[in-house]
Amino acid sequence: MAFDVSAGAGSTQPGRDPRQASRTEELLALVRRRGRIEVSEAARLLSVSQETVRRELRKLDAQGLVRRSYGLAFPVESSSFETALSERRDNFPEEKSRIATEAARRLGESQTLFVDEGFQFLLAARALPRDRELTVVTASLPVAMELSARPNVQVIMIGGRVRGKTLGVVDGPSVDMIRTFRLDLGLIGANGVTIEDGLTTPDPAVARVKAAAIEVSRRRIFVGAHHKFGVTSFVRFAGLEDFEAMITGTELTAARARAFHAAGANIVQV
Repeated sequence: MAFDVSAGAGSTQPGRDPRQASRTEELLALVRRRGRIEVSEAARLLSVSQETVRRELRKLDAQGLVRRSYGLAFPVESSSFETALSERRDNFPEEKSRIATEAARRLGESQTLFVDEGFQFLLAARALPRDRELTVVTASLPVAMELSARPNVQVIMIGGRVRGKTLGVVDGPSVDMIRTFRLDLGLIGANGVTIEDGLTTPDPAVARVKAAAIEVSRRRIFVGAHHKFGVTSFVRFAGLEDFEAMITGTELTAARARAFHAAGANIVQV
């Protein structure tokens, strides 16, 4: 689970080495600022050994503040922290491209779609077929801009407040507008997916948009890279049972994939 550390910045617990606390906080700030970082790079920037970085990252991982994968560390998003769209472009681009291709392949006979916000969904939008008529409802300004130039796609942009970090739209009439539609397919993302808590996101306003899109979509597919699994964010908006498939990369470990399968999720790895 993600924890809000903002209140504890600069303070130490009784019996805790202040230098160690400062180093841990500095490492967390570095991971959040970069969006992702290699152990070797963090060691160089902090002037400590790689083993020290690994030890500190294990602590932050145990607290739910970072996630480690293949020698890299990524920040876990919470109610007090969320990565920007520009930073997400650099995280697992090849895996996300495969996932986007598979999501587009699973359209079936769908003609009306909801496409979620985020870089993963910009890739999914780019992968949509060009040889058939589609209507796309989206909360994402980049997705709307990407698809609006296509003659075969009618784009409907929901109205409301634009979130600066992700360029997604929330609040205002957004949820009410989504609920007027009846859609064939919803392509939905999340900041975290766990067996216990289902799908979660840091922002309650974003959660309401996603929940509304799930409510009006006849079919629903989760689309997200492997590092989303095993992470819990702030607000729950759906359960595993709400999706006909959950598309992710082969980078998801076999053990974790089996656990989600056993919990009833249809995990599709590409």
